Amino acid sequence: METYIQELIAERIGGNQFGKSTVIYKFEKIKRAKAAAVEAHPDMEIIDMGVGEPDAMADRGIVRTLAEEAAKWENRNYADNGVPEFKVAAAKYMESVYGVKGIDGVREVNHAIGSKPALAMMAQAFINPGDVTLMTVPGYPIMGTMTKWLGGEAYNMPLLEENNFLPDLDAIPEDILDRAKLLYLNYPNNPTGAVATIPFFEKVVQLAKKHQLVVVHDAAYAALTFDGYQPLSFLSIEGAKEVGVEIHSLSKAYNMTGWRMAFVVGNEKVVSAFAAVKDNNDSGQFKAIQKACIYALQHTEITEATATKYSRKHDMLVEVLNKLGFKAKKPKGSFYLYVKIPKGVKGGITFETAEDFSQYLIREQLISTVPWDDAGAFVRFSVTFLANGEDEEKKVIDEIYRRLSQVEFIF
Repeated sequence: METYIQELIAERIGGNQFGKSTVIYKFEKIKRAKAAAVEAHPDMEIIDMGVGEPDAMADRGIVRTLAEEAAKWENRNYADNGVPEFKVAAAKYMESVYGVKGIDGVREVNHAIGSKPALAMMAQAFINPGDVTLMTVPGYPIMGTMTKWLGGEAYNMPLLEENNFLPDLDAIPEDILDRAKLLYLNYPNNPTGAVATIPFFEKVVQLAKKHQLVVVHDAAYAALTFDGYQPLSFLSIEGAKEVGVEIHSLSKAYNMTGWRMAFVVGNEKVVSAFAAVKDNNDSGQFKAIQKACIYALQHTEITEATATKYSRKHDMLVEVLNKLGFKAKKPKGSFYLYVKIPKGVKGGITFETAEDFSQYLIREQLISTVPWDDAGAFVRFSVTFLANGEDEEKKVIDEIYRRLSQVEFIF
């Protein structure tokens, strides 16, 4: 029985139709398909290649520091917009890893309880009804979702293979640019694994200055690079700090997804606007976590070891997929491998969409991936599949080959 509460729910989340939709979103479809596959094949183990988070715990030194700091009296209370020591450590990290010098840890850095709320709050700080946020698709939708909730518009820029999965900035209509306030980028990219180039970032700075845009670069995977590609910060580009900020997360680089810790760094006015919104949304992350994160930022060898592991797992996965007929290309960063789907399987099965193929892999092969149909039909493999050491990694990859080699894909 419905009550008056149903009529009071905000239109932005469905209004009086909230909870009544019969649309099943792709991650729920994946969840249901995995459960059904396990029930139908109790003798087979699911190989989860869709996990979008690290496969390991945080370093022991980080955990030890958390325990020590949690026991201190002075760390018990509200952190508000962060402890000064963390901000200074973040500024030093930007210089040591990315070569970005001159960051003022007091005025140009502010912590966030993860990059997800930081992206949502960035829209709250800048978007008025009718404003536009430029978003890459496929991609992480949070800032675009919040833009719409605030009465703005999200303009999607497709990431296409022929453009190395970089948005075509020249294709944005002038009327959109006239109304745009925010430009969201994310490199190395989720889900494509693509990396940015210096010339591309230089063009972004020029575009932002010309059209008075605020650039928000989501750098969640920025330190996880390999094969000669060095970690690249948007802020290392001349003029970048005049037009935007970068959001760095400790989740992926330091195996700390559940710790919820990130920082916004760059343009002082943008950081200040974000901090004002944040101060009205939360009371800051637990001080002990912030201080444990200082330890993390001072031990970049943790990230380097993680990147080496992901690079090795990428190599093995790409080799096996290509043996099966796919045209997989190892990325230069992130733990994602973005692969174009086959047309079907010999014997009568066809795939119209990436979701079709992903569902097939789960139901028939018990291999879980994430489908993307936003700009071509691709599936995202993640090399964060569980495996304890190189021998187990090889066993998982060999098992993927064994299962998929029993059918013949049509490309």
